[in-house]
Amino acid sequence: MVEQTIQVGMSLNDFIERYNQTPFELVNGEIIPLSPTVAGHNWVARALFRPLDQHIRANELGELIWETPFVMEDTPDWVKGSRTPDLLFYNAERWAAYVANTPNWQRKPCVLIPDLIIEIISPTDRLSDVQDKIKAYLADGVQIGWAIDWQHKTVSVHSAGELSPTLISADGVLIGGDVLPGFSLTLSAIFDQGG
Repeated sequence: MVEQTIQVGMSLNDFIERYNQTPFELVNGEIIPLSPTVAGHNWVARALFRPLDQHIRANELGELIWETPFVMEDTPDWVKGSRTPDLLFYNAERWAAYVANTPNWQRKPCVLIPDLIIEIISPTDRLSDVQDKIKAYLADGVQIGWAIDWQHKTVSVHSAGELSPTLISADGVLIGGDVLPGFSLTLSAIFDQGG
């Protein structure tokens, strides 16, 4: 009996073409359409992006990217999975190596696992689904995941190797740890801006 191997996923070109028609994530062979975000979601994303980006640039820590898919490949140009967090961070050394070794990187999704991802929980999201999604990010190699719950004004910090997340309330301080050294932000700075 000859065993057949079924390759789950799609070519990178097919992924790009299909994603351009309708954004989606590819998880365990399943195409999951991305829902449009609401204004409060984007307001909080922008309020978080500004201080993060300022700190990252001032300290030359890397690159912060907004709603860009990253893909995981089985073999070159074959996508086995993809995710599109609200914000992604890559440390400077990894990003520089990626750009230097990836022709036409600007015309592709990121073919590199981020160091940090940020998911902003929308009214249509279930917290348990977001928690599971962040666990999957960590299993894929992400070091830290932040789940921003702007409706309840809390942040769950998930770290690789930690059994459970740390919950930070609205009056708490979000820190960057080893991934974003020196970064700290009082959460009221993002939650009290109209989101």
